[in-house]
Amino acid sequence: MVWYILLVVVSFPLLLGGAVLFTNAVEWLGSRLGLSHGPIGSVLAAVATAMPESVIPVIAILSGESGGQIAIGAIIGAPFLLGTLGMAVVGLSALGFRRRREQGMRLRLDFATTRRDLLVFLPVMALAVLLGLVGSTAVHIVAAVLFVVGYVAYAWRTLERSGDPGDEDELRPLYFAPRRTPGNARIWLQVAVSVALIVGGAQLFVTGVEEVAHGLGVPALVLALVLAPLASELPEKLNSVLWVRQDKDALALGNITGAMVFQATIPVAVGLAFVEWQLATPAVVAAGCGLAGALLCVLITLRRQRFPVGAVAAWLALYAGAVGFILITGT
Repeated sequence: MVWYILLVVVSFPLLLGGAVLFTNAVEWLGSRLGLSHGPIGSVLAAVATAMPESVIPVIAILSGESGGQIAIGAIIGAPFLLGTLGMAVVGLSALGFRRRREQGMRLRLDFATTRRDLLVFLPVMALAVLLGLVGSTAVHIVAAVLFVVGYVAYAWRTLERSGDPGDEDELRPLYFAPRRTPGNARIWLQVAVSVALIVGGAQLFVTGVEEVAHGLGVPALVLALVLAPLASELPEKLNSVLWVRQDKDALALGNITGAMVFQATIPVAVGLAFVEWQLATPAVVAAGCGLAGALLCVLITLRRQRFPVGAVAAWLALYAGAVGFILITGT
């Protein structure tokens, strides 16, 4: 038991380190491709930081994990955490750094992009939950194909509408070339190393969680719903905090909302196609809280240019309430 707990603990820094390296490299790739902050945040950075939680269900499926519960937990847990705790982190960061930020607590967002991301996420995620309650295998396969096609169309449209490219001088130095402007070879090398770290961390996580859940008599779904997003979404939270501190609010929130769209389409498509997509009550509650958090963000951005304290408290309450319910009912 101790050995498998250690595997889970070791998987966290591997997932975190790999995603931080990947995100840093993707920022440079986006700049080299001439993309502005909006598409970099909503597509490239979002996909980059979504890699750990996306790899976890794939590794779980390939490992033959029984029932697909770790896969389902990782798939549902990611948008749940992003739509609740992720939103709260942006608001708390703006509050904490308000004295050093030029705009204080006010958020300089690409409001059209934010609302578009969330208005794509809401119906798609709601459909994913509905398919987890009803529907045949054939329906699930068709839906999986449509989800993939839908995300490709979303990403293409987002990249097509890119504005002015960002300045490379504003980017954090590439970790593999900290003292000079990196060549493309170093950027791609950092991508390769980061992917290896993410895949290795995901393998350790899946193995450890399955064995720990079995040893404790706790459903694997419960541990995956709570632990997988915390381990794999840490880079997103760290990046958003840093970007808010640097007055790059569009990147900070775009990273979160773009990842929510990705998580509600590609990983869900994998779940629909390759596991028995039947959602237990804890997964439905987590997904419902993620949807509620996303809807609250849409309503706020229609009227305000900041995240009020009341909204931050609501997001934190949604997250804490769902985690408490999952732990109590699951154990």
